[in-house]
Amino acid sequence: MNLCTYLERSAREHPDRIAVVDPSGRTWTYRELDETSSRVAGFLAANGVAPGDRVGAIAPKSAEVVATLFGIMKAGAAYVPADYTAPSTRNRTLLADCAVTAVFLDPSCADIVSEWPHERRPVVCWLPGSVETPAEGIAWADAVAAAPLAPSRLAAPEGLAYILYTSGSTGVPKGVKLTHRNATAFVDWCSDEFGPEPTDRFSSHAPFHFDLSVLDLYVSLKHGAALYLVSESLGKTPQDLAAFIATNRLTMWYSTPSILSLLAQFGGLDKLDCSSLRVVQFAGEVFPVKHLRSIVERWPQARFYNLYGPTETNVCTFARIPTPIPPDRTEPYPIGPVCPYCEGIVLDSFNGAEVPFGDEGLLHIAGASLFEGYWGRPTDELFFERDRRRWYSTGDVVREVVGEGYVYVGRRDRMVKRRGYRIELGEIERGLYQHERLREVAVIAVPDASAGVKILAYLTSQPGERPSIVELKVFCGRVLPSYMNPDVFVFLEALPRTSTNKVDYQGLVRLQQPRSAVEAAGASKS
Repeated sequence: MNLCTYLERSAREHPDRIAVVDPSGRTWTYRELDETSSRVAGFLAANGVAPGDRVGAIAPKSAEVVATLFGIMKAGAAYVPADYTAPSTRNRTLLADCAVTAVFLDPSCADIVSEWPHERRPVVCWLPGSVETPAEGIAWADAVAAAPLAPSRLAAPEGLAYILYTSGSTGVPKGVKLTHRNATAFVDWCSDEFGPEPTDRFSSHAPFHFDLSVLDLYVSLKHGAALYLVSESLGKTPQDLAAFIATNRLTMWYSTPSILSLLAQFGGLDKLDCSSLRVVQFAGEVFPVKHLRSIVERWPQARFYNLYGPTETNVCTFARIPTPIPPDRTEPYPIGPVCPYCEGIVLDSFNGAEVPFGDEGLLHIAGASLFEGYWGRPTDELFFERDRRRWYSTGDVVREVVGEGYVYVGRRDRMVKRRGYRIELGEIERGLYQHERLREVAVIAVPDASAGVKILAYLTSQPGERPSIVELKVFCGRVLPSYMNPDVFVFLEALPRTSTNKVDYQGLVRLQQPRSAVEAAGASKS
């Protein structure tokens, strides 16, 4: 199976049904999307792009970008999306890393190619944008108008479909190679689990360089449903986003917990009719229970799912959230059992032995959705063979619970030792989230000459409701062991976010400690 097969089949069966609704409100039918993507494939073939090549795509969301992604795959190539708001040097680096032969760019991203060595410069096509199209290269509309309806050169199931660059814990971009088989294993499972219908209206909140977009794009188009593209600016404005959900009668929603938390707190959902929502999925980070409870109470008719998995596995475990959520629950819900197309084992991080049931260990995944490796990097240290299967360590510590699957304990790289105790920073976050006036919490650890590590808690609160440092210390004394109490409390207007709407922990580490943090540290010692 190839991802393009979904679009081609829906175009045959429902040619006049709406496939994509652009952020501007323009609608594209399945016929238009299928034909336009075939012309993109024709343009690429005429410009020397061969099966197996890589083609970049860096631009704000639009129907043209969706057609471009499918056109790249119809040409037998793999698409390489990137964050158009990221520094041009970073985007140039990742495009050069996987040696793209062509790139589709928003005109605002001209710096990416203007400083590219001429002898290695890819074919450049400018997508429609808000600024003038540069002279060098070809405008997307002209390229599509002149290109023939090229026959598809679909890659085999084991062929690359896309490469998603992820920084991981090191901060160095790594190109995760994902095949059509990797993606379709997930998409077909979504069909079985969530029951999509042609009348559904899917949100497309995640940017295309984020693996959450795989569900949005391909599950909706497989079933002849409508996909509503959410612009970056709309996606970060809770009141407008909530109104968008209600006005367009969306039925399927998928985003990070951060976005759902903002919707619950600031979206004004009590005044909106979002009763059309029937499935709500979240992934990417732990969902604080108090915010999850809040959104569940506002959308009681929906089924809620916790989807888990790093980019390297896409989704590999899932759990349906039992609702309503009890008022006394404070622990996050489990990430659940492995998906049917995967297998999971929990191994000791030191000796590699399988841990007894219920003990903590590193989660390892095998199965159809497991990535092929990182672009241009050896795979020897990525995988290991066991029972004739190829296994990958997610780097996440879990434990298994009867009837609930896996419970997420934390990241191995977010565990520190202080005073001889092993501390999971996420456990400190969960404790702080129990404070009713704290809105957002992020905890990091930095080296300290005297104590080994210093624990800093970055916090946001409701306007005018900031608790004092003394109050926070007393509160932590009630909900956390003493060795877990943060050394420093820092209040921010908002926590920094990555382009995929996760908390930017690396950004917090890089922050120069502001004066307020120094004052807070002094107050905590008084």
